[in-house]
Amino acid sequence: MEFATNISLASLFQQVLVGLSRTTILFIVASGLSLVLGVLRIPNVAHGSLYMVGAFMTYTFASLFGQSALGFWLALTVAPLGVALISFLVERSLFCHLYEREHMMLLLFTFAFSLVIGDMVKLIWGSDYRSLTAPLFLQGSFSISGFPFPRYNLFLLMMGPLVAAGLWFLTNKTKIGKIARAAAVDREMVGAIGINVSGVFAAVFVIGCYLAGLGGALVAPTQNITQGMDHAIIIEAFLIVIIGGLGNIWGALLGALIFGLTDSIGILLLPQFAIVFPYMAVVIVLIFRPKGLLKSTW
Repeated sequence: MEFATNISLASLFQQVLVGLSRTTILFIVASGLSLVLGVLRIPNVAHGSLYMVGAFMTYTFASLFGQSALGFWLALTVAPLGVALISFLVERSLFCHLYEREHMMLLLFTFAFSLVIGDMVKLIWGSDYRSLTAPLFLQGSFSISGFPFPRYNLFLLMMGPLVAAGLWFLTNKTKIGKIARAAAVDREMVGAIGINVSGVFAAVFVIGCYLAGLGGALVAPTQNITQGMDHAIIIEAFLIVIIGGLGNIWGALLGALIFGLTDSIGILLLPQFAIVFPYMAVVIVLIFRPKGLLKSTW
């Protein structure tokens, strides 16, 4: 086992930027999971499956327009909305009737939902790999301080702060966000003053699932789109939520930053064992901060 010793400043800078762009995907997916977890108190195991559906939908809509710039923007808009629509229909037809049940039953329901989604994806798109090319204006590289950096990764770096700002505005400046925060603290009191808690739960669940679909849409041009891509992301998302603080969206951002950067730097330092670095970071965080880096809403 040998560490890389000939690391240049350029390669280190590039890996940090790549790690930050991967952080964007991890944060978007984990923030949706954290939102549902914080308000509904439900670990949504199907979250990764909805991320996979978002990626496949993006491929389908983009392909309809020959993977042009118009097709890309349409897919980036429609695919997450399609995931949100699926989640809304499931939540209103099935999920909303289970809120009074034990959390274990809700957890099992989301697990069963993930299995159904996996079979539906296989039925609709098959088991073959799919790939999506970024539009021409996002292909190639920029030069940042003399270092080349892929345009699409730079696009991801821009999307991260936009989503974070949108979530901050939603949770702090809108009526639904304030009610959701109140419901996370004391849902019985919120219901007692006449607020439709079930409707709030539906809105939060749909928003969280929308973020899963958005993460899948954004990641589609960067990797193969295939069945099984949901398994890795759901594990990583749960770990990020845990080390950030259960239900804390800003904790999810911090956890995603740690996970993304340690993975990227690990590839540079020790490529054959790079997968270990993020999990080592998780273990170290939990040793010193068992309840997470930021305050949990649980």
